[in-house]
Amino acid sequence: MADRRLSIALVCFDLGGVLVRICRSWEEACARAGIDVRRDDAWERLRPARRETSRLYGIGGIDCDAYFRGISQAMNGLYRPEEVRRIHGAWTIEDYPAVSEVLTRLNEAGVRTACLSNTNHSHWARLIHHDGRRDLPGTPEFPVVRLIRERFASHLMGVAKPDPQIYRAFQSAVNVAPEQILFFDDLEENIAAAQQAGWTARPIDHRSDTAPQIESHLNEFGRL
Repeated sequence: MADRRLSIALVCFDLGGVLVRICRSWEEACARAGIDVRRDDAWERLRPARRETSRLYGIGGIDCDAYFRGISQAMNGLYRPEEVRRIHGAWTIEDYPAVSEVLTRLNEAGVRTACLSNTNHSHWARLIHHDGRRDLPGTPEFPVVRLIRERFASHLMGVAKPDPQIYRAFQSAVNVAPEQILFFDDLEENIAAAQQAGWTARPIDHRSDTAPQIESHLNEFGRL
């Protein structure tokens, strides 16, 4: 049997929790946006509505304004749509330290790189510094994303991880055999689904610096 370490042809990254630090809770995002946390008796009852609104937004089923209105409604009006927009904008924080250096080294070594991210239009525009028509003004907020050669996002593909369909669609688009893909994600269910699809997948702990973890796995497969 061929050494699988030598067969990796593409390194694929999740973004949030792997390359980009993000908020992990509504409360954390509220704090970053400078908005107080509010609850009422309907909070838990409306949780399924919030999840469905977020699911639709993440697969491109609704636009940004519909999402902000929908979440406001699914929070019983405790937050105005404009406040939801601000909290949503606070969710993405910054590149993890040293991840840009790791991507630069991969690019210099000629290693093919991609990302596969569960995201949405407003976050994606900031992440790639492009709104679908033109570059955004100013300096890119997340330089590491600009270093990735091939970029795939749930809201553009119409399906999200861990649905098996997104892994098949990605494979078809990049034309790489599943066993030749090395994939990093911070969520167990996404790692498990990738492994079920035949990918070589390694979990990343978002609670600590991710660059050393990524570098260790890349060295394991001889890609740095």
